[in-house]
This record gives sequence, C-alpha cells and structure tokens, in this order.
Amino acid sequence: MNAPPGEPDPTPGPAGGSASAAEDRRITYRQERLRAVFSGILESMGTTFLLLIANRYFHASGTEKAMLVAGQSFGLLVSPVAVSVVRKLGWRPSVAAGRLHALAALLLLLPAVWPQPWLFTLCYPLGMMLAASSIPLFTQMYQDNYPAHERGRLFTGTAVIRIATAALFAWLAGRFLGADMGRVPIVLGIFAGSMAISAWCLARCPSRPLHGRAESGHPLHSLRYVGSDRVFRWTLISWMLMGFGNLVTLPLRVEYLANPRYGIILDPAQIALYTGVIPNLARLVMSRVWGHLFDRVNFFLLRIVLNVGFILGILAFFTGGSTAGLIIGGVCFGIAWAGGDVAWSLWVTKVAPAEKVAEYMSVHTFFTGIRGIAAPFVAFAAIERFTVGQIGVAGSLLIAAASLLLIPEVRTFRPRRPGQPLVPGDGN
Repeated sequence: MNAPPGEPDPTPGPAGGSASAAEDRRITYRQERLRAVFSGILESMGTTFLLLIANRYFHASGTEKAMLVAGQSFGLLVSPVAVSVVRKLGWRPSVAAGRLHALAALLLLLPAVWPQPWLFTLCYPLGMMLAASSIPLFTQMYQDNYPAHERGRLFTGTAVIRIATAALFAWLAGRFLGADMGRVPIVLGIFAGSMAISAWCLARCPSRPLHGRAESGHPLHSLRYVGSDRVFRWTLISWMLMGFGNLVTLPLRVEYLANPRYGIILDPAQIALYTGVIPNLARLVMSRVWGHLFDRVNFFLLRIVLNVGFILGILAFFTGGSTAGLIIGGVCFGIAWAGGDVAWSLWVTKVAPAEKVAEYMSVHTFFTGIRGIAAPFVAFAAIERFTVGQIGVAGSLLIAAASLLLIPEVRTFRPRRPGQPLVPGDGN
C-alpha cells in the first residue's frame, strides 16, 4: 500500500512489508558490513590511486588531476537535486542509491576496457559524482534503521571493515602496480566491480520513501533550513572553513610524494604506505572509539578535538621534512579522519527532525561540494607559487578559525528531541 502524497510510508520493510524495527536494523547492518569491503576498495581509489594513476600512467595535467579530485564534490553539490528527485518519485532511498551506484559502475568500467586518458578523465569524475550524490540517502537510511543511542556504534562497526579493507587494498595494489604500472586496467576493473557490488548491497537495504512528497519540487528547496535553523547555519559556516583547509591539503599528499619535482623519490608501494596504509591503520584502531564518543559526547566538543588532530596531521606531514614527519602526519590524520568520518556522516541526526534528515544532509553535502570543487583547483594553482609547507600552514589556520567559531556552541548545544518542530531563528 502506498502512502498518501506528502506523507511518510507507514510500512518500514524493504518492499512495503511489516518487518520490525529490529529486523530492519539487522538487515541494514548485514548489508552495510558486506558493502564496507567494497567501499574500502573505492575509498583507497579516491585517497591514493586516482592521482597515482593519473601521474604515473596517464601523465595527466594539473587541471585534469583537479577534475579527478573534484568528481566526488560535484556529486555532493548536486545531492539536493538527487534528494528532491527521489522524494518526488517516491523511491526508497536505498533503492535510489543502488541505482546511482549501478550507473557509476558502468562509467568506471569503460576506462578499464579502453584505458584512454580522456576517457579516464571523463568517466571517473562522472562516476564518482553519481555515487556521491546518494550520500544524503545513506544518512536517512541510518536515521530510519539505526537507533539513536547506538547509531555511531553501528556506523563505525561497518567503518572498521571499510578501513581495514582500504588499508589492505592500498598495500596490495601499491605492490601490484609497483611491479608493473601496465596493470592499471586490472585495478580499474576492480574499482568498477566494487561499485557494482555496492549497488547490489544498497538495493537490498530496507528504507522508507522520503517525507514530503507533495512539497515544493525545487531542487534547492532544502536550503531554507540554513535560514531557519541557527545552529545548523553556524555549524555549516564553521565546517566550510575547516573543510576547505583540509581539502586544499588532501590532494597534495599524493602529489607531494608522487611528483619528482618535490625531490621525494618513492615507488607506488611507498606512496600507498604513507597516504593509504598508515592513515587507515590509525583509523582502524580509533574508529570504534569515535563512534562510542559520538553517541555520548557533546558534538561540538568532539568536532573541536577532531580539528586539532587534523591540524597536527597536516603540519607534521608537510613541514616535518622527514620520514618520521610523514609517519606522524599519517597517524594524526588517520586518527582525526576516523572521527571525522562518523561526525561528517551522522552529525545532522543530532540537529534535524527525524523525517528531514536527508534534506538537512543534502544541504551539508551541497556546501561540502562547493568547497570540494574549489579546493583541488586552488591547491594545484597554489602549488605553482607556494611551497607545500606554506599551503599546509594556511590550511591549518583555517581549521583553527573554524574551531574558534564552535567554542560558544559547546556550552549551549542541546540535541533536537524527536518530534521537536523547527522554530525560525532557533537551532536548539
């Protein structure tokens, strides 16, 4: 039975059935743990291998590398459109996310079959864009199926699988390509297959059609919450500063180690070690800790602590000037990344009404997309005029400024209670 237009579907099961909340939780957690294996492979693609392959196999230009890095951010930018379309069509979020991932898998497969530079530069940003546009749909799925008191724990329960896979795959694929860069099409085929299996797992998760099907169909309708919710607005401002500072330095990690112009001669396995394996091992150790803290600690205090970790990681990596600096920077970055993962993915569940989580998240991802698109182009332009150390310091200062903005919120923030309505100008 379909719900009336504009009303949530009262049946929580995967296909409109009567599965219990406990069963929805069980199915979602099982499918997410399986998907985490392949998400880890895709994560290592974005953090290490895209730029490594672009540098060493396709000899891409700075603009082409920036396009590759910005592909996911384009997806975040258009995520409000994806949420709006899914809401109007009445699709379940998990099914819609699966369809987007399936299309992405087809795009990622093309350069594996025909490894041409232009096809790689075109298909990978488009594929990553489609996959990333579904992220708010994930968050709504977690809101619906994971109880609030253990949402962080369940999220990080799958995250440790993803992180472990990312670290293992980064090490194995680094050695695989280190022996012969001509094996790149095989690795690209693995990425395409991982995206396809992720699509299958998502489509099997239970979820309910999004609330408000009869509301405005304007794709940026969700942006109204920026004006009506003060805490949401203030946090977005802080996150813009922090995120830009982080994202400007992120692509330069691989660039710093892979490009001979910086005087660091490392093979693919060594680059994967410093940018993929070490950070992911630190994430693996700390992920469950941050998930536990997310469920129990003031969110803004948690965010400030994570920001300090990012600052230490950036400064050590880019200004340490030694192998020890690369290791320390990788560890600090990985520790902060573990907490940043759960905070970025779930924080809107602390402030948004339960039925509006996907819309709130789409606003968050929209602004993440803006800075994510701008940051790599700024990074690769800045590296022509400034040292990596100077860029690292500038990024750290932005993250410090973001932390200062959040200090007043630590004392006043109260998570929104279930069913509490939005009051214009009040974010509490």
